[in-house]
Amino acid sequence: MGTLQSRHPSATFLWNARQAWLRKFESAVAFHAMEMAQQISDEIGKPIEEAYVSELLPVIAAIRWHRKRARAILKTRRMGGKPWWMMGRSLRVSRVPLGRVLIIATWNYPVGLLGIQLLQAIVAGNTVVVKPSERSPRSQALLLDIAQACGLPDGVLQVIGCSPQAGRDALEAGGFDHVIFTGGTSTGRAVAAHCAETLTSSTLELSGQDSAFVLADANMIKAAKCIWMACTMNAGQTCMAPRRVFVLRSGYRKFLEALAPHAAGARPLQLIDHAAAQRCEELTRQAVACGARSLSGVMDGARAGWLRPLAIVDCPIEANLVEGNYFGPVLAVVPVDDFEQALELHGHGAHNLAASIFTRDTRRIMNDDELKLRLGVSVITLNDCVLPTGHPALAISGFGQSGWGASRGVEGLMHLTRAVATTTTARWLPVADMPNADAVRGLCKLIKWISGAKPVAWKNNSGVSMNQQVLKPHDKSAPPKKEFSK
Repeated sequence: MGTLQSRHPSATFLWNARQAWLRKFESAVAFHAMEMAQQISDEIGKPIEEAYVSELLPVIAAIRWHRKRARAILKTRRMGGKPWWMMGRSLRVSRVPLGRVLIIATWNYPVGLLGIQLLQAIVAGNTVVVKPSERSPRSQALLLDIAQACGLPDGVLQVIGCSPQAGRDALEAGGFDHVIFTGGTSTGRAVAAHCAETLTSSTLELSGQDSAFVLADANMIKAAKCIWMACTMNAGQTCMAPRRVFVLRSGYRKFLEALAPHAAGARPLQLIDHAAAQRCEELTRQAVACGARSLSGVMDGARAGWLRPLAIVDCPIEANLVEGNYFGPVLAVVPVDDFEQALELHGHGAHNLAASIFTRDTRRIMNDDELKLRLGVSVITLNDCVLPTGHPALAISGFGQSGWGASRGVEGLMHLTRAVATTTTARWLPVADMPNADAVRGLCKLIKWISGAKPVAWKNNSGVSMNQQVLKPHDKSAPPKKEFSK
């Protein structure tokens, strides 16, 4: 385990040097991509081809996107719109690094998630300390070695031990300006509690227990294929994959007909451990006991961490499976009367990162701001699941029990900096004195005229109607008025 170095390393890593590092990093990651995919497969059981497509491709795309756009995003901006009474003064807002950032990495997308978090922290100008996941240390070590070999100055990147205790020790040692954590809600709360003690800002990417909605006008064949692929990719261990799908009854039979071949042809998948597979099996059997059924007619048990993907249909809403509190390739299918009922059931959940809606009327969904508010998610995919989130400009912002702070995209990059405002006053402008009463009265009249000022009426807390009044100067020599008791 490496020792934690000083807060401000002597090396300076200016933008031109960062740009050169980005070019080398993109080239090196593309060259070693299949090697990293093999390491991911060896450590967590993900197929090599899936690891390449779902992790390495998005990282390479993100490096290129930041190489072309990050400088413009972070550049100092001259702010317009100053009021006329600020004549002779200008305002510029710069983005500066937060400082020293701790990344506590996760295992389910060991290169895909850490790669973009690391990239954004460095591009923003921070120094970074990484605690790799104990479940995927070799694949993450390879990524970090490549990043360092591409020309990072000493002190910009530090790697500490991968054990959970190493993470706790780093938090206890402190000295960080920001902490990024990806993982479960319970551990996220503990990280947040540590950060709260020193008022350290944080980004928490926590669990998602997300929903898909299949409306009556949807293409059922496409909806079934997209949802099933999202449910089973990475053995169901994707935070933004749907755990449950609400299908309107008018299209329910057609949806099940389209989903059935996928469920029937499913092969067992390897989960991260046997406990995760057992949890999925337990919830599916509880749901069947409540009246649900397996669409494929098969209910294979978990075996040494392997589980056959299952579509559990006709799920009653009281079944624990519908809550989505598991991490595996199981899909709860719930029939609903209408979209409103689906939204109400979705609203019972507290962990929502993404939602998928299948409908031909995409324009209505895109323009419905109230719907976006009710869904409570940061990503909505229309007629697709998960795969569009690989766009490097797409930001993910946790909400509620799914965490807080932004990662990826413009918002994620900005989140790893802070704003510094700099004002300049012209040399010819005299030092202003505090205006006298006559000047303020004249100024007040002018502002009222410019603003088209009109009086308003309101009620105070007692319900008594009040009218806006002009306050008279307080006479300090006058004795206070007596208040009459009732």
